[in-house]
Amino acid sequence: MKLIVGLGNPGKEYEKTRHNAGFCVMDELAKLCHTSIEQKKFNALIGTTQISGEQVMLMKPQTYMNSSGEAVIQAVNFYKIDPKDILVIHDDLDIPVGKLRIRTQGSSGGQKGMQSIMNHLHTQEISRIRVGIDKNPLIPIVDYVLGKVAKEDLKNYEDSVKRAADAAYMSITHSIEEVMNRYNKNE
Repeated sequence: MKLIVGLGNPGKEYEKTRHNAGFCVMDELAKLCHTSIEQKKFNALIGTTQISGEQVMLMKPQTYMNSSGEAVIQAVNFYKIDPKDILVIHDDLDIPVGKLRIRTQGSSGGQKGMQSIMNHLHTQEISRIRVGIDKNPLIPIVDYVLGKVAKEDLKNYEDSVKRAADAAYMSITHSIEEVMNRYNKNE
């Protein structure tokens, strides 16, 4: 089984905020997979599907960003999912709006949801798609990530969300290295 996790915060007040890029990508991915992410399980909203013979779980943790690992570890333990079969999608302040970066391992880069997952799984070897949200030195980070995407950035942001969903979908049937070669090369 493959597990694809989009990070964000639950609740209407967080919808469409920069920090919910992972949730936005998951909504697009659910459309590509012809499924929904509505079942409540593992302190998360999940959806399951089968693609090319591969069982896939889509997850939106409902634990709030900084505790995302609590939801992920429950699914991993229940289904005995290997960390190599997990893909996490999250926002990244160090990448310009409209850009993606895909990695197979490394530090959390300060992204607390990713750090929570790494802490619970005891590994940095977790593939991830980072969706650029940029940063503004004039706005405190917490206020910035919990703010809405600026109108002038909206088209680039929405395009990157769609590309991230396409990359996540490709990861179901292709190696993460192939996904990286395709989606990192033009970034």
